[in-house]
Amino acid sequence: NNDVLSKHFEILKDELATVVLIWTWPFGRQFDLRSCSSLYNITGCRLTSDRSQYPKAHGVMFHHREICHNLPSLLTIPRSPLQKWVWMNMESPANSPRLPGPASLFNLTANYRRDSDVWVPYGRVVEASNDDKAFKIPNKDKLVCWIVNNWNDSFWRVKYFNQLSNHIKVDTFGGHFGRYLSYRDYFKTMSSCKFYLSFENSIHKDYITEKLFNPMISGTVPVVLGPPRANYEEFIPADSFIHVNDFKTPQELAEHLTYLDQNQEMYEQYFTWRKHFVARRSDFGVEHACRICDHIKQHKGYRVFKHLNTWYWG
Repeated sequence: NNDVLSKHFEILKDELATVVLIWTWPFGRQFDLRSCSSLYNITGCRLTSDRSQYPKAHGVMFHHREICHNLPSLLTIPRSPLQKWVWMNMESPANSPRLPGPASLFNLTANYRRDSDVWVPYGRVVEASNDDKAFKIPNKDKLVCWIVNNWNDSFWRVKYFNQLSNHIKVDTFGGHFGRYLSYRDYFKTMSSCKFYLSFENSIHKDYITEKLFNPMISGTVPVVLGPPRANYEEFIPADSFIHVNDFKTPQELAEHLTYLDQNQEMYEQYFTWRKHFVARRSDFGVEHACRICDHIKQHKGYRVFKHLNTWYWG
């Protein structure tokens, strides 16, 4: 009897759940569809990638990269007035083709921008657990490091690096430099550097990626090139990073990094935040789907997002 009741309960729970359909796997990366509860304490949600479930779905997550060149086919799909279509994208406007087609196709946005409906940043600084508070700065045998695959001479970060490297030694890794690193070696290498060049490939509001959070997790001081300092300080403590904008020239920055290298006490002040906080990376795709589901479950009002192109690309 208990088994029968348990089975009925599971069926009822499934019928009452908010259903979110992942239209395509973002960048083809699959994830565990049952992890909302364990990862984010989000219950009452059911994720699926089975398009036959489309009529039952309360929400559909569309990843920008897979639909941007195929919008006409979406317009032919019958659609319930109650179903929420969610535009999901984590690439910057500079790396995302504009969307052709109607201005009011989507109901909600899921993005790294704080003013999106479902906000999922690339990472977060959160309160440290007792285990995290035992942090020690890793041993260092390199001063400045940069790991980069995507190289373009017109990128501001490339121009800045070319000038900076005239004044200080930068240990370089990644595809562009023909020094590939495995996933394990990536973090091991990063933690062996005193400073890491957390240079974004394009400059946009709130576009602060894993290039910042990886060194913070690894016990390395990020030197950031991206949106203004004030924008970074909305996400992370002001004394946890160095911003290139704080210096008039790359040479001045190089001199400051050299000075910190010779003053251990000053260098260690960049880790004061670790007494209370720890950095975490977001889980790409699955976190978006779970938080989309939670949002749809809690917000039943009518909603349409008009002028996506104006909002995102300006």
